[in-house]
Amino acid sequence: MSSQRKLVLFIATSLDGYIATKNESLDWLFKVEGEGDNGYSEFYETVDTILMGRKTYDWILNHEPEAFPYSNKECFVFSRSVNGENKNVEFVNEDIVSFMNKLKNEEGENIWIVGGGELLHGFIKEKLVDEFILTVAPTLIGTGISLFKEDDYQLELSLKGTRRFNQFVELHYEVKK
Repeated sequence: MSSQRKLVLFIATSLDGYIATKNESLDWLFKVEGEGDNGYSEFYETVDTILMGRKTYDWILNHEPEAFPYSNKECFVFSRSVNGENKNVEFVNEDIVSFMNKLKNEEGENIWIVGGGELLHGFIKEKLVDEFILTVAPTLIGTGISLFKEDDYQLELSLKGTRRFNQFVELHYEVKK
C-alpha cells in the first residue's frame, strides 16, 4: 500500500459527457448492454471510504430505499444544512482541502467520490482528485447533468488503461502531479 490514499472518481457517463438527464434519470444507462457489473465489484474492493454530496445522497435514498448500498464502507456526505451522523453516513460541513488532507493521510484503502456535480467540481478545482475512471456508454443524451462543470481550471491527465465491457468502454486516467 502506498503512503497516501488516492481519491478516485468512478462513474458512468454518456458519450457527450452527461451523468444523468435533467430530471436525474439514469434510464439511458441501463439500456446499454454491458458485461457483468462493468468492473464495479472489482473497483469497489479497492475503496474503504466513500464521499458524496447531499444531492447524490438524497437521490440514493429515494431510488434505493430498501437498503443503503454502501453500508459496509465509511461514508461522508458533504452538506451545508445537515450535521451529525446516522447509521450509514457522517455529514461533513468543513473545508474540503483540510478534510481531504486529513483523510488521505489516514491508514486505509482508496477513497471513492460518488457522483458528479457540485462536490466533484470543488474537488477538481482544488486538484484533490488523483484518478478518474470513466465508463462511457454509447449514448448521446444531448442535455442533462454534466459530469464536468465549466470553470477556469485545467488538469493534465495520463492514460493508465482502457477496458471494454461489451458496449461500455472504461477510461482510466491518473492526474499528473
